[in-house]
Amino acid sequence: MKITIPDIPDEGLSLDIDEKISPGDGSGVAPVSAHLELQKTVQEIIISGRIKTRIKFECSRCLKEFDRDMDIPVSVVYHPIEDMRAERHELKDDEMDMGFYKGDVLDLQDVLKEQVLLSMQMKPLCDENCRGICPKCGKDLNVDVCNCERKETDSRLEVLKNLLEKRKE
Repeated sequence: MKITIPDIPDEGLSLDIDEKISPGDGSGVAPVSAHLELQKTVQEIIISGRIKTRIKFECSRCLKEFDRDMDIPVSVVYHPIEDMRAERHELKDDEMDMGFYKGDVLDLQDVLKEQVLLSMQMKPLCDENCRGICPKCGKDLNVDVCNCERKETDSRLEVLKNLLEKRKE
């Protein structure tokens, strides 16, 4: 859904949106419902509201697929891209919820996609207590117990262990 910025009334715009977006992270297409309030100041577009969706993830420990409901608060300010200077500058804390638009059109599907991606966990877990899979035999430790020998020494530190043994001799 695209919004023409000059068409936003002075009193603002209230939108209820039902879209399907593809977050682009391999999690497939997710139906999204959102209630957004758009306010226009001189050149800024202030967007606030909530986004609700259900996304399929893959657990980063046990590799099982699971669904998670997401309720995402939105509060972002969009400026014209022309305000962005060509020189580099360090982002300040108050600029972290800032975006840019080009021309007179703001694509709300891009806004939804961006907000969903920003709220996704980097390493999603199916459960906080997920035990993962055994690195030797590949069994799911949430379902089964493996009998693999647990060697507590990190293989990268094996050289140091050998030095300690030679020192004892």
